[in-house]
Amino acid sequence: MPEKFGLVVIGVGMAGLNAAKKCVNAGLSVAVVDERPYGGTCALRGCDPKKMLRRGAEVVEAARLMAGKGIGDTPRIEWADLMAHKRSFTDPVPKKMEGSLDEAGVVTLHGAVQFVGPAALQIGEREVEAAKVLVATGQRPRSLDVPGAEHLTDSTEFLELEELPRRILFVGGGYVSMEFAHIAARAGASVTVADRGKRPLKAFDPDLVDRLVESSKEAGIDFAFGASLAKVERRGGGLVATLDRDRGSIEIEADLVVNGAGRVPEIGHLNLEAADVAHGDGRITVTEHLRSTTNPNVYAAGDCAATDGLPLTPVAVHEGAVAASNVLKGDHRTADYAGVPSVAFTLPEIVRIGMSEEDARQSDRDVDVRFNETSAWYSNQRIGAKVGATKVIVDKTTDELLGVHLFGYGQAEVANLFALAMRSGLKAANLRRMQSAYPTHGSDVSSMLG
Repeated sequence: MPEKFGLVVIGVGMAGLNAAKKCVNAGLSVAVVDERPYGGTCALRGCDPKKMLRRGAEVVEAARLMAGKGIGDTPRIEWADLMAHKRSFTDPVPKKMEGSLDEAGVVTLHGAVQFVGPAALQIGEREVEAAKVLVATGQRPRSLDVPGAEHLTDSTEFLELEELPRRILFVGGGYVSMEFAHIAARAGASVTVADRGKRPLKAFDPDLVDRLVESSKEAGIDFAFGASLAKVERRGGGLVATLDRDRGSIEIEADLVVNGAGRVPEIGHLNLEAADVAHGDGRITVTEHLRSTTNPNVYAAGDCAATDGLPLTPVAVHEGAVAASNVLKGDHRTADYAGVPSVAFTLPEIVRIGMSEEDARQSDRDVDVRFNETSAWYSNQRIGAKVGATKVIVDKTTDELLGVHLFGYGQAEVANLFALAMRSGLKAANLRRMQSAYPTHGSDVSSMLG
């Protein structure tokens, strides 16, 4: 006979972990299943290990900025040691996460999983029935269908490199390529980023992105814009990537070609048709309560769910909590996406919260765009930085914060102040009156709004 549970969570990343614990603590019988080690993308293959590597780049960059200002020889990154530092965090994650689930009373299962009925799952040789199922499988690197694709390295593999190659080409100008490019460049690699558009990081403010591109070039990163990957081939001891452009193709020689062309939801292996779970554009179609539109037994949260939420870890955690609440108490709670900051952790970082300038101007709002070139501000001068800019979009009539766009060192932390204000309904005037610790990056907020 199949084992029966009140809830089965597919995918043990942050969304699934928190939902499972919430439901088991409420008295529901809960099982989780994943065919990979527990931890999900963020902890094992994304945000956290990336930031561990970025720390090395931060130290090198900080010393470079202060060269001639009291700091002598610039330190260098020892890649193998930096990778060991990263693994000091990632290696214990699966065991710790499984242990915490076991301690909470969650049944922990491993293996490939697929639906075999509206509320039935096949996990290897094991059949399981669930009153409710939460799909929280996240995303995987997008495959590129080009000749020689087998020579490409994806983001997961990049985070496990034992040695950093000398010449690296990143394909795509999104988060993955730009963040890794900045790390690799500070580690001494010769780096090129190729993108089909005229600038990378399309979700961010173009004026700030243009400043980031210029500072990236100064850090040694080359760009090939208006270029799409046509093929990759091995020649001698290296790789040659052919990029198609309007004015003809070009070839770039590299020791490593990294597929940074984004990520796609990982739901293709679940046999959703057997459970009558509707999906489109690669994501599960859900109601405002995160329930499947076609199967009332199934919920979805995180990057695999077709919601308005950004593909970010905090959003996935929030949606997991919303879905768990609705599993426990019926559909009563909806997700709140107000004031969610998105950060590309380049050096320096770039931030977006809320509306773009273009969207704000096309709305019916009375828009006031408050732009500041911050390169000469004390908070930059103190650390030797020469780049920085901010753009805060305010409704003149209501004083509401509509959009916040930041570029500079320390701005990811400043973003949290703006995010809290926007999520709490505070006005621009409230932030201007804030008494900040001084001197800090946060104490610049009032000047950004001036």
